[in-house]
Amino acid sequence: MVYTADWIVVQDDARTVVEHGALAVADGRVADVGPAAAVLARHPGEPVSALGEAAILPGLVDAHTHVPMSAMRGLAEDKELFAWLHEDVFPREARWEPRLLRAAAELSFAEMVRTGCTAFYDMYMLQENVFAAADAAGLRGVVGENVVRFFPQLGGATRDALFGRIRDNAAAWRGHPRLRGAVAPHAVYTTDPETLHACRDLADETGWLFGMHMSETRKETADCLAERGLRPIPYCDSLGILRADTALFHCVDVDDADLAILRGRGCTAVQNPASNMKLASGAAPVQRMLDAGVPVAIGTDGPASNNAQNMLRETWLAALLGKLSTGDPTALRAQTALDMATRGGAAAIGDPLAGRLEPGCHADFFALDLRGPGMLPVHDVVSSAVYSATGLENRLTVVAGRELYRDGEWLSIDVERVRASARQLRDWAR
Repeated sequence: MVYTADWIVVQDDARTVVEHGALAVADGRVADVGPAAAVLARHPGEPVSALGEAAILPGLVDAHTHVPMSAMRGLAEDKELFAWLHEDVFPREARWEPRLLRAAAELSFAEMVRTGCTAFYDMYMLQENVFAAADAAGLRGVVGENVVRFFPQLGGATRDALFGRIRDNAAAWRGHPRLRGAVAPHAVYTTDPETLHACRDLADETGWLFGMHMSETRKETADCLAERGLRPIPYCDSLGILRADTALFHCVDVDDADLAILRGRGCTAVQNPASNMKLASGAAPVQRMLDAGVPVAIGTDGPASNNAQNMLRETWLAALLGKLSTGDPTALRAQTALDMATRGGAAAIGDPLAGRLEPGCHADFFALDLRGPGMLPVHDVVSSAVYSATGLENRLTVVAGRELYRDGEWLSIDVERVRASARQLRDWAR
């Protein structure tokens, strides 16, 4: 298939934007990209999908979320993080039913596909359900199994049981073209050194990635200093668990020494603007991270604390929060925000072929309709995507060359069944 559109945002190193462009797709990869006349001439006889007044962009990567938590969207509002967790989230999570976990994941994936997200990094429990839902939906992603030091827990009665499940999932999904796993200890305050060492060893054994919540609040830092004598990042670094395969979620309360560790270890920091604002956790110092050479991605966090999994909205928030928190209107430019949502997300999920539309990269992309009054006129298509789009302008979502959504129709998800399951999820949560 060859897709043509008024604009194609390639996101290569030169940040090329092609006006009146075309994107050729073959075998799940980008085969060609450039001016439409040239691409069409190089691919005669191929079927053409002419999108017209639209912009094709690399698929957005939601680099931190908890997709089954869509079941708790809007349930417990206007609370501080630790009260929200202990009073509302943890008690409900103790009584999850596997069939509902998959239904909640499907609900999240329907929202992601609708709004141009093609890849994700999830962190939750009983993740065979999320693996199955993501596989059926056609998305790309990292499925992280949450680990805490407390047993019994939903994932297993003992650590051996939980780790056995993780090994089984690693074997079942090894070599999948779109999905891989991660060992994801929850946070420093729900683990101990023994647990963190065991998680690191298990990630190395299975070949899975490694990720965890990190430095989300000042309280987390204060508690870690009191208990361990170190801030969270130096504490984890002292255990030898931070490496280039590591994504750290939130990173709100970090100082320059923390950032030096992240850069030195090759870790990716994932900011979560909406969730951190809603829970009043603070704002990650993203411009300082970028200036320090730390890769930065964007995640929505879970839909219970956001309350959306709309990465275009999150990218917009990231750009605005970056300006507000620094007092500098030139900080976090639109291009930088898009970089974090695409190329930064690719770093977080450990996939160098994501986040760009160069030949050989994954054919993962979406197409924004530019005909609506709120998108006109187009002076700078990247600016329009970051500052004007809501996500609902999306006309087309493609992963590995397969269309998952087009012009109001979900092509890989039974959205009516998802809507019906949402009522069951509401009843369960109540």
